[in-house]
Amino acid sequence: MKYFLISLCSLTCLLSAATFAREPDHVQTVLSSAKLQGSGRLTWWGFDIYDAALYRSGNLNSPEFALDFRYKKSFTGIAIANRSAEEMKKLGVSDMQAALWGKELASFLPNVESGQTLTAIYNPKQGTFFYFDGKQIAQVKGADFSKAFFGIWFDSKTSAPKLRSELLGQNCPPPLISEGC
Repeated sequence: MKYFLISLCSLTCLLSAATFAREPDHVQTVLSSAKLQGSGRLTWWGFDIYDAALYRSGNLNSPEFALDFRYKKSFTGIAIANRSAEEMKKLGVSDMQAALWGKELASFLPNVESGQTLTAIYNPKQGTFFYFDGKQIAQVKGADFSKAFFGIWFDSKTSAPKLRSELLGQNCPPPLISEGC
């Protein structure tokens, strides 16, 4: 019985790790040959907020990428939008522009419960696509928005440097954020 329980626990751990490492279907559909670059967890004052994973298309120099969030807590879409706008302002986006983008985000970001996912996928020609639990919910055109939004996690001045490091690993940020490093 003891060996059965140990084997069962080992199998469960392996299956859990394999599930986390597998690229979400919608990411694979949009980004051909997407590969996980890095992943990490955002923790704030001891509370786990979300797990994040960065996927790159084809190779690590590709301009296309996806950032997938699996929430550990429940949040309203408005709270996520407001926090995003605040983080953009900390990175140098004007108050007026951050407020406009915050309102745009609030118009489509849903309330999330623990276990649900939000994904943002960047395409240089089309902008940023947003997905909720694998279903597309919005598209925001323009590189300026995309740079500000993804800068929340990838800019060197991010308020979450540990998560940035976990997402990027030993690699450079996407070209949208940094033309070279």
